[in-house]
Amino acid sequence: MTTLAQTLSLNALDKIVAHFDMREVGNPYLKLTNTMSPYPHGSCRIFTSAKLHKLVYIGIAVPPINMDSHMFFAFTSPDSAVPHFTLDSVLAGGHFAFHLDLIPRVDLGANLAYMNHNFVPLTASFDEAKKIDGLTAAHLSPLQYALMSPWMLAYRATEAAYAQVAPHIDAYLTHWMGLVDAGVAAPAGIDAAALAARDQANRNAIFSYEVDKVWNQIERLNGKAQNLKLIEILRNQAVEAA
Repeated sequence: MTTLAQTLSLNALDKIVAHFDMREVGNPYLKLTNTMSPYPHGSCRIFTSAKLHKLVYIGIAVPPINMDSHMFFAFTSPDSAVPHFTLDSVLAGGHFAFHLDLIPRVDLGANLAYMNHNFVPLTASFDEAKKIDGLTAAHLSPLQYALMSPWMLAYRATEAAYAQVAPHIDAYLTHWMGLVDAGVAAPAGIDAAALAARDQANRNAIFSYEVDKVWNQIERLNGKAQNLKLIEILRNQAVEAA
């Protein structure tokens, strides 16, 4: 059964893949399995192109427990100043949840011009989305907020409310694709090596058991070894070989 969580996620993913003429690495790159069933309960897909460095999608669908989870990160080059894009779209226990964000590549507090160029244009959509009736703020830790951007939309939602988020997903996505197409200059004094080093440190923190407790939750499905493999893929700045 197709859910709204799947539809909104794959619509965005398909737009990125088409816009940047991406090819898939493997088909899929990794099937997610567990000892309870001989059939995969999810997959990890990887895409790459000359225009966009790497996109990692992780989907998990377990109808008996009413779980349908779709998460992807579109990573610009390690030495690029263009923010990454992410959308997490979930149906669990009959309730929807999502987070939508552009991930900064430099310290926003020390780089006002960078913030004005890359993030301030999202403000109108950010403010309008928060007004949607049926949204409830997600339970995230200060650590998680600190590692993302202040323009992150992270909410639990009724189905009717989540459907109304679609135009805001498109707004964030359209703005971000424009940034990738045009390129973003790094702030003065920040070279390619510094961008790559910060990106690696940021990924190591975001994709960790310490920061994101969802890894503990899905370990019951994936097992520890598969979780660690997914974390390795998300942290890896290179594109995996087929």
